[in-house]
Parts: sequence; structure tokens; C-alpha cells
Amino acid sequence: MRDKATYTAKRLVLRTVWSVAGLRYAWHSEHSFRTWVWANLIAGCVAFVLDLSALERGLVIALGLLILAAELLNTAIEDAVDYISDREHPLAKTAKDAGSAAVTVTAIAAGVAWLAVLIS
Repeated sequence: MRDKATYTAKRLVLRTVWSVAGLRYAWHSEHSFRTWVWANLIAGCVAFVLDLSALERGLVIALGLLILAAELLNTAIEDAVDYISDREHPLAKTAKDAGSAAVTVTAIAAGVAWLAVLIS
């Protein structure tokens, strides 16, 4: 049983190390990721300044974090496509455009949540 706990703890540490490496890479290489981080920091501050319920605050902050997750996935897609080939191909463009669209859809969802919170 102890071996399983040690293994699980080591895997948790490795997952954390890999995640931090991915965040650092995105921060250093992706202007769009940095922009969304700053937008989320501002939105988070606004969420705590406004008189919002815990549920409303949690909703807008969680959706902001989902934008960051979508941006990270978009970065992964773009890098994988670029690694496979530097030639232009319609499927490569489609993959990159779909990743970008995912970021846009999550941003719209966050915007809708903010509107609903501010109107109510």
C-alpha cells in the first residue's frame, strides 16, 4: 500500500512540474495567452470589487479560467501542427482555426456570464 502512495505522490509532483512548464511556455511564447491572463486578473479584481454573490463571482472567474484552458489547448494544437510540417495545408489551417474558435467560444461564454451577472 505504501508503494502505491509513493507512486501516486511522485506522479502528482511530475504532473505539477509538467503543468508549470506548460504555463511557462505559453506565457513566454504566446502573446494571446498573456493578454488573457491580464484580462482575467482585471476581471477577477472587478468580480471582488462588485457586490456579487459567491456563485456569481465563482462563475465569472471559472469561465475566465476556461478561456485560459482553451488558449493552452490552442497553443498545443498550433505547436503540434507546426512540428509535423512547415508546409501550408488546408487541414493544418482547419486545425489551427478550430483551436482559435474554441478560445473565441469560451470568451463569448464568459462575456455572456458577465452580462447576466451585471444585468441581474
